[in-house]
Amino acid sequence: MLEFLQYLPEVFTPWNFMILVLGTVGGLILGATPGLSPTMAVALLIPFTFHMEPATGLILLGAAYTSTVAGGAVSAILLSIPGAPANIATTLDGNPLAKQGKATSALHYCFISSFVGGVIGVFVLIFFTPTLSEWALGFGPSHLFWVAILGVTVIGTLGSGSVVKGLFSGFVGLWISTIGYDPVLGVERFNYSEHLGGGINIIAALVGLFAIPQVLSMLTPQMMPGGVQKFAMETQSVMTSVKETLQRWKALVVGSFIGVLVGLIPGAGGQIAGLVAYDQTKKLSRNKEMFGKGEPAGVIAAESANNAMVGPSLVPLLTLSVPGSPTAAVLLGGLLIHGLFPGPALFTEHAPVVWTFINSLLVGQLLMCVFGIMIARYSRFVMDIPEFYMAAAITVLAVFGTFSVQNSFSDVFVMMTLGVVMYFASKIGFSPSPVVLGIILGPIAESNFLQGQMIAEVGEGSFTYFFGGPLNIVLVGVVAMSIVYSAYSELKQKKQQRTAQQNDADYRAEQEGV
Repeated sequence: MLEFLQYLPEVFTPWNFMILVLGTVGGLILGATPGLSPTMAVALLIPFTFHMEPATGLILLGAAYTSTVAGGAVSAILLSIPGAPANIATTLDGNPLAKQGKATSALHYCFISSFVGGVIGVFVLIFFTPTLSEWALGFGPSHLFWVAILGVTVIGTLGSGSVVKGLFSGFVGLWISTIGYDPVLGVERFNYSEHLGGGINIIAALVGLFAIPQVLSMLTPQMMPGGVQKFAMETQSVMTSVKETLQRWKALVVGSFIGVLVGLIPGAGGQIAGLVAYDQTKKLSRNKEMFGKGEPAGVIAAESANNAMVGPSLVPLLTLSVPGSPTAAVLLGGLLIHGLFPGPALFTEHAPVVWTFINSLLVGQLLMCVFGIMIARYSRFVMDIPEFYMAAAITVLAVFGTFSVQNSFSDVFVMMTLGVVMYFASKIGFSPSPVVLGIILGPIAESNFLQGQMIAEVGEGSFTYFFGGPLNIVLVGVVAMSIVYSAYSELKQKKQQRTAQQNDADYRAEQEGV
């Protein structure tokens, strides 16, 4: 059980530790660049590991994986542009906190909670791998479908003050996800233009919906009051931030727990972990009305979840060759390149390599926190850049990040189009977060539903397949509770608003009578 301690000194050999530091710092910078997702960062680094020792190469890839997830929060907080899909939930409260003059605090919350969630996730990987790998293998199409539906239930509460606008935005995102080809039958759908032939790439949508409206707001600030605000970086000690983060222990616990669960589910990813953790933390909070306006618990829950997901996502990968996230799928390629074949024998035949890699993930969490806080200290320089220069820089990064995914100008065209539409939609109260969530969850829900239907047709039927079995029943119950609780919270909030308005009216009438 404590075998990992035997190989811990291997991480601190000069060459391995230097690679770990470089991978962590580079990952933080790549993560903060809009469009450069953790998956892309790891994929770009794989060629650099060809001539390295297996353990050293995996250390580099693991450091990039861990730090890019956390680094994406920097642009999410300072610019309201998530560096990766996993940081979508971070923008909801991170950027409002920055606009309140608490940007340093928000960044501290991000890296401290990322460290806590990340360490918990790696310990889960170390101590519970054999047991959890069997549990992860039990997830089939029906279970993944319900996990996606659970994500859909939070759409109405994301980003905008209106549930109707949130739901409409989410359904637009779900429709956008159907453009291209049917994931099972290969039939073309909604291909109105040659630019839509391959569907809409999630990175193109993410960058377009978040970055381009910000660019247009910077170029026309007088036309969009409150759209982009310059703010100062306050001075706050790290120990104060640690204390304030630990005071919100409920958000840390919920975020880390959900991150671990989602990480174990093959193919789910950090975006679902962050959004579900954010939603559940909001529902359990006594200050629900503060979420979306700069509530630190929202940042803490989202960032602890998307980093707690990293370790468990490697459980099914290392034991069953089943990646728990898109980035873990790329890591699988890195393992195979070095002649490491996942399976039960991996921990016995290649124990030094595997345990050195896992230990590097643990040490990398601390380095990510330390260097992240150091970067936060100098992030104020971003705010000193004139708006026109900032707009130009974001545009260049947006085009580069979008084009580099598939080397396609069609992706750039789609990114720009979605961004311009979102710019005008944001003026009437629509938010990009539900749209992106719909685009992410649409393919997951559809492909698993269609696969489940085909399995059910040769089995016990659709109803039994999707609603039968303990795991399905639990997931359906969680979905139902999420919907009921959301409706209850909405009605309760409206009742409180009506009561407050009535009390205010009674008070004014009483004053006028006097």
